[in-house]
Amino acid sequence: KDFEPHYIQIKGKAKVVNELKSAAKKADRVLIATDPDREGEAIAAHVAEVVSKSVKPEAVFRVLFNEITKKAILQAIEQPGKIDANKVDAQQARRILDRLVGYQISPILWKKVRRGLSAGRVQSVAVRLICEREDEIRAFKPEEFWSLTALLEGTVPPQFEAKLLKKDEEKLRVKNNDEVKQILAALENKPYVVTRVEKKERRRNPVPPFTTSKLQQEAGRKLGFTAKRIMGIAQSLYEGVELGAEGAVGLITYMRTDATRVSKESQDEARELIASKYGKDYLPAEPPVYKSSKNAQEAHEAIRPTSSLREPDAIKQYLEIDQYKLYKLIWNRFVASQMEPARLKATTID
Repeated sequence: KDFEPHYIQIKGKAKVVNELKSAAKKADRVLIATDPDREGEAIAAHVAEVVSKSVKPEAVFRVLFNEITKKAILQAIEQPGKIDANKVDAQQARRILDRLVGYQISPILWKKVRRGLSAGRVQSVAVRLICEREDEIRAFKPEEFWSLTALLEGTVPPQFEAKLLKKDEEKLRVKNNDEVKQILAALENKPYVVTRVEKKERRRNPVPPFTTSKLQQEAGRKLGFTAKRIMGIAQSLYEGVELGAEGAVGLITYMRTDATRVSKESQDEARELIASKYGKDYLPAEPPVYKSSKNAQEAHEAIRPTSSLREPDAIKQYLEIDQYKLYKLIWNRFVASQMEPARLKATTID
């Protein structure tokens, strides 16, 4: 039937479905505010179907927000839209692909590796890439090369290291121990002379705000968290944390995104903070614009604090230690992304 899926109610969920139906009967309109991604859109479509007999279709609306703050929610409610059929179809296509691929590959895994393993449209491709890379590693033939470093000291300490790079202005590749011995013999008791000193100023641009994959990489590297742990903590920061008298506040924007763009309001707020906290030298003339990868869907903003004025140390007392660490990482990355490039002095001595 052209891969048309057949949906059934999950066992034990009848109570939830009945509650939705009876709530819809009492309502003038239904606002569906599931996650702002393909999965969320598909869930919204199913909810709309569940309440379709209780309320007219024109009274069912889709509400989208990228952050759980009072302002964002009120704006979303004031501008409700309709369910995006293309997103629903996209989610359905992914789901069916998982079945088509998974149902054929998973049984092979059970036979060859162990039962209970599953493969889908993502894992299968990832496994293939890993296998191809492993083949390359095994086929690699190592080539011997040597590096030489001299420990030198001028009239003023401290000592410093100088690497051998060239001979008579030609790049040198030392291939074996015999060549090393020849070079060392040629250099023995020879004076070392500084022939050139070059000083340059280098600029290092800040990195863009986090996408999901970059957050997982950085938090894994710096904090030692697993991808699952990172996304769990990020979810709790997105859904909201009780901040004393301020109440429950969503601290970061939606954490599943492949875009690096951020809203003008968040940039203006960050610029205010940078000027007052760090000084005008750190503030670029224009807010930076970062390019997303060519495959990015750009459906949401980058992962950023909902307010950069909410500094990590100011709210530390309300956060669990891992929440604080991850929030600080996201806050630092976003604020740094709105700053001037770093200026570095580099000196090269031959």
